[in-house]
Amino acid sequence: MDILTLLFALATFIAVVLFLEGGYLWWASTHSAEVKRLNRRLEEVSTGAQSARTASLYKELNTTGSAAGDRLLAAITRLDGVNRMIVQSRLPLTLTQFLAWTVALAALGFAVPVVLSRPMIVGLIFGGVLAALPTIYVLRARTKHMQRFEQQLPEALDLMGRAMRAGHAFPTAIKMVAEEMKDPIGGEYRILFDEMNYGVPQQTALLNLASRTDSTDLSYFVIAVLIQRDSGGNLAELLDNISAIIRARLKLYGEIRTLSAEGRLSAWILGSLPFATAAMINIVNPGFMKVLWEDPAGINFIYGALGMMVLGVLWMRKIIHIRV
Repeated sequence: MDILTLLFALATFIAVVLFLEGGYLWWASTHSAEVKRLNRRLEEVSTGAQSARTASLYKELNTTGSAAGDRLLAAITRLDGVNRMIVQSRLPLTLTQFLAWTVALAALGFAVPVVLSRPMIVGLIFGGVLAALPTIYVLRARTKHMQRFEQQLPEALDLMGRAMRAGHAFPTAIKMVAEEMKDPIGGEYRILFDEMNYGVPQQTALLNLASRTDSTDLSYFVIAVLIQRDSGGNLAELLDNISAIIRARLKLYGEIRTLSAEGRLSAWILGSLPFATAAMINIVNPGFMKVLWEDPAGINFIYGALGMMVLGVLWMRKIIHIRV
């Protein structure tokens, strides 16, 4: 091997290493967790280029993030609960977008059966099912957010208790939680600290936090802090007691979910078994079940079976859903 080939191979190796290093540095500077957390932090504290979602968190859930949504919310006061649900889900979604998706899916679900010459009742049922999909999606996101928040809350209270025993003030303890812990509780405490730092009264900031999260455990923390401000006492010990209570509740909730797992699995199996059986029979012998949706009596049987299945699912959900 001559010297030119060796130098070319060495140069190629160095070029590949530099290319990979440059790609890694580019990814780390644009897509890493630290950069995302820094960008989110800048969006939260900026005043000129603040995002609509972050702004809605600072306004005590009385705005939607868009001018059209604000006017709609002012005209229809009953939409406050819907807007509150969207804000608590922490999705990049406004009330206007949510309502637009709901109406569009409802219209699509109603139009498809009508175009296929199906009865109007089928269109109404199909449209109602599709219209409920955005609500189910937002509720699932809200539930996941609340579960992550409540799992982090005992650790956050322990951190605040240790910080206050070390001599730090209450706002400084909140700042430590905002800096040390991950989202979602880190982001909520950052908003709480920023509100207090910008001059919002401590009581109002704490009540805003409880309103944004709508967590029972956090409400205990807020009430305890507000009472302690008036009556005095050892706040660090109080936070430790609340943390212990929350951990015990989460442990009991986990045991209940374990014991009710069989009931949930039975509900899924019993709910999907008729559809799976009908699909299998239709594949094996397509003409065997044709009379079920061609004969008027068969259609009535289908409606009755679906109604009873819905009642059964709701009944089983009531049985296995134990509130802790």
